[in-house]
Amino acid sequence: MAAEALQTPLFNPAATMQVVQFDDRRFCLVDDEALLNPDELVQCAAERRAEFNSVDFSYYPGIYRMAPAMRALFQPLFLLLLTTSLATGMGTSPPRVDGGSVSGGSFLDRPPQDEIIYFLLPDRFENGDASNDRGGLSGGRLATGFDPSDKAFYHGGDLKGLISRLEYIQELGATAIWVGPVFRNKPVQGAAGAASAGYHGYWITDFTRVDPHFGSNQDFRALVEAVHGRGMKLYLDIVVNHTADVIAYRECPTRACPYRSRADYPYQRRGGLHGEPINRGFLGDDAQHQTAENFARLTRADFAYTPYLPRGEEHVKVPDWLNDPIYYHNRGNSTFSGESSTFGDFFGLDDLMTENPRVVRGFIDIYGAWIDEYGIDGFRIDTARHVNPEFWQAFVPAMLARARARGIPNFHIFGEVSTAAADAAPLAVHTRIDKLPAVLDFAFAAALRATVAGSQGTQVLTRLFEQDALYEGGAAGARRLPTFISNHDDGRFAHFVRAARPGIPADEVLRRVLLAHAMLFTLRGVPVVYYGDEQGFAGRGGDQDARQDMSASRVASYNSERLLGTGDTTAPRSFNREHPLYRVIAALAALRRRESALRRGAQLVRADAGAPGLFAVSRLDPDAAHELLIAFNTSTMPVSAQVGVNSTSSRFASLVGSCESAPSAPGSYHVSVPPLDYIVCASETSR
Repeated sequence: MAAEALQTPLFNPAATMQVVQFDDRRFCLVDDEALLNPDELVQCAAERRAEFNSVDFSYYPGIYRMAPAMRALFQPLFLLLLTTSLATGMGTSPPRVDGGSVSGGSFLDRPPQDEIIYFLLPDRFENGDASNDRGGLSGGRLATGFDPSDKAFYHGGDLKGLISRLEYIQELGATAIWVGPVFRNKPVQGAAGAASAGYHGYWITDFTRVDPHFGSNQDFRALVEAVHGRGMKLYLDIVVNHTADVIAYRECPTRACPYRSRADYPYQRRGGLHGEPINRGFLGDDAQHQTAENFARLTRADFAYTPYLPRGEEHVKVPDWLNDPIYYHNRGNSTFSGESSTFGDFFGLDDLMTENPRVVRGFIDIYGAWIDEYGIDGFRIDTARHVNPEFWQAFVPAMLARARARGIPNFHIFGEVSTAAADAAPLAVHTRIDKLPAVLDFAFAAALRATVAGSQGTQVLTRLFEQDALYEGGAAGARRLPTFISNHDDGRFAHFVRAARPGIPADEVLRRVLLAHAMLFTLRGVPVVYYGDEQGFAGRGGDQDARQDMSASRVASYNSERLLGTGDTTAPRSFNREHPLYRVIAALAALRRRESALRRGAQLVRADAGAPGLFAVSRLDPDAAHELLIAFNTSTMPVSAQVGVNSTSSRFASLVGSCESAPSAPGSYHVSVPPLDYIVCASETSR
């Protein structure tokens, strides 16, 4: 397409007004108002699409709300937004996910690697029913857990609120929603002055009912039906490792109890090596002795500490068998090393004895019932690494069988195995030994923090992907791993950028966050968007500091944050579909849905660097035998290089950024990537 600026260059951030001519049509862009008619632009561009794909045209709805410097920052991304809309026939609206698989059919037919996951905590999303804010409880915040001005307490978000925002999530491009635990929690835990509420959902007392702060079981059914009605899936966050902190130990009434090992405090002695004999005939908890007959001999739970249930809490847990201390390890707080990682209490929470066949059977019944009753589509498993492998080896096949019986052929299970290292080995072992179908890819997150937020070379990424062979199923198994850059425990990617590079300009923070999202959506794995990232949430750390409100926030520390890409704060509701990050993520999601190579294609590393700079991969389409070449630049200087491609790839078209039309020679392709940017080049057969 012939594009000619009549009064100024095609893109000039300093210009007051830009007039752009496409053939005989003129369009006007000004700094503060959008006089350009987007529908006319889309029509015009569609008429000459092939030529338009090579034009660096920088317009998309929302640009006029930005300062000139911010528009310059987003220039390379507007082409992606517009051309994606053209390719999907969506005009200028974000692409809506249809009710079926990418290739047609029911949404149930989509394999896990085809999904785009949106992760949220119900309490921090949207308040759809103020009558349940206190969970049906009376009294102050230490009784009800409700204090919307305190980041450690309930804020009022619920399932009805989530239902009301499903369109927002879908238009972002998500095909699956991972919702934090919805089960009934202990409202408040902690000593005086350090108390906090179970707003996050991980302090469960009743595994059979929805927490009243979030609504009812009927509300959950309505949520699942509404999600499925949009052709989306719902993944439920579950916990097996522990319950809420109810059991107390008589030996340490006012302090945390340190871990007591099996060697120093064996099951067959009360309170240590020289204690009275107990549990005669019990042969231990190792794999070969995890039988009902053996555990029937474990009748006393006071081998390490003397556990008891405080008055008034004797039957607080549901099902009722969970109230018996014999089904817990009762060895004190974990040090997260050695045997304590499996047998210790997770920050004081009651650690279940998952080696006991009664516990295994109990949790198969509990979570199988949620599949049977509601037809959910998958589980994210909290603290999976702290549970013995034999439990997962029994639990996972049972859940997959329940799902198949319910007509859910692609039930996705992925476990949390937290690590701070860009090393796949600590994760992969849980797919090999525990037989978890997938794990959250913490190593991927660590690698991006090192290379995009930090200053390490892109060889870190090469080493990470070389380890894909370690996972069960090898590289194909790695493509099922949910990948992420932000989460509710460690923090948001923008925070990591600011922490690694204090004092850098806001536009550079934003560019690095955008680059990380581009990697999230185009490299192997199943992308997980953490709620609020699309609204520029940054935070000041992990845990509570990374759990901002999407609904109007009353937390002073949240409302004083510097958000990305906007001058707004979290004080008003944060569901702006014109936010630049929302628009960019929606476009990346559409690109991923359109290009099967990004979902299911093998990944080959083509180039890397020992310092910040080039990282290039090819994604090979499993059906059409073509490749996408994706090149990233993690440095603040342009990069230009020759990279390898398939020798059969003779011509290329640009999907994002500027791409050469042909290789320099068979098997060698020239890339030029601007600072902190990326390009996506598709071989001719992909069109």
